[in-house]
This record gives sequence, C-alpha cells and structure tokens, in this order.
Amino acid sequence: MLTTVEQLEALYGQPHERALRKEIAYVNEDYRAFIEVAPFAVLATAGPDGLDCSPRGDAPGFVRVVDERTLALPDRIGNNRLDSLRNIIVEPQLALLFIIPGVGESLRVNGRRRITSDAEWLDSFAVEGKLPRTVLLIDVDSVYFHCSKALVRSKLWDPARHVERSQLPSAGEIHRRLNGAGFDAATYDREFAERVRTTLY
Repeated sequence: MLTTVEQLEALYGQPHERALRKEIAYVNEDYRAFIEVAPFAVLATAGPDGLDCSPRGDAPGFVRVVDERTLALPDRIGNNRLDSLRNIIVEPQLALLFIIPGVGESLRVNGRRRITSDAEWLDSFAVEGKLPRTVLLIDVDSVYFHCSKALVRSKLWDPARHVERSQLPSAGEIHRRLNGAGFDAATYDREFAERVRTTLY
C-alpha cells in the first residue's frame, strides 16, 4: 500500500511543465469561453458529515463570470437535502468541474464560497419569472483545463455508446424498493415527465 506522497511521486514521476502552467489563479479569456458555453457542472464540497458531489445544470453559461476572480452560481429548486450548501456553510472550500457536450476537455475551478439571498442577485438569475433560492458567489483560487483522455476513453459523446434508459431500473422502481411495496411506482413513473416540467424552476 502507498502511504506517502514520496511513494506516489517515485511511482508516477513529476508532472510535465505544461500541466503546471495551465493552472492559474484567475479566469482568463480562454477559460471564460469554456464557462460561458457550459450547460453542466459538478459541484464538490466537504463538511463535518462527509463529502458531496452534486450535478448542476441549466442553460449554457448558467454559471456567470462576474469578473476574473469571481463566479456566481444560482441554486435552483431541488430536493431540499441541501447537502452541498450545508457543507459550504461550515467549510468554504469547493470545486467545480465544467463539462461541455461534444467537447473532450473539461475545466476545473477551485475556490471559496459566499451564499447570498440578496434580491438583486436572485432577480438577475430569474428564469420564466422564477427565482433561485440562493446564489453561490465563488472566489476563485485556481482554474485549469483538463485534457480529453478520460472522455475519449469513456466514449462519453459517442451516440453508439449511449445506454437505453429502459436497461436500468426506473426512478419509481428504485423508490419502491427503498420505500416498500406500498409505493406506487407506476404512477410515479407515469407522472415523472410532467412533474419535472412543472418544477424545473
């Protein structure tokens, strides 16, 4: 078992100079271009009860570049577990991974948070007249793009590799196994699309 950084470095060697130079402490014009077209990001946080990794998605550019050291991320209506936000209240450090459909490279941002419910911020992120509950203001510490190897290996954007949803348990079936035989899985699944449509924002 490897238990020290020195053992890891002896096994892997040192990173290429380019891998170090691509990490900067601000959002430059190239990295801004990635953020402004990304419709999806994964938010990673840590807190006293453990780790959380939460998907976030909306129209391209839903994460706003306020300036080269600040991002703004609206928190839309969800399941109210608040796993990420509970962590962020206690531990300000977080990470974002931006993914763009059809693009191999991804973009990583590390930073620290501020959560606001200020009306001006909420109004600025309104969609169809509906406001987010809060807006996460992120003070950027580091930004760097990630090469395409993981997405190439996974063939993530290859339509021939897409999985038919019917090959997996439906959401209703999963809930029935977790909640007991009395849960009406068929009704849950039948109403799911409409429920998502009417509660999206």
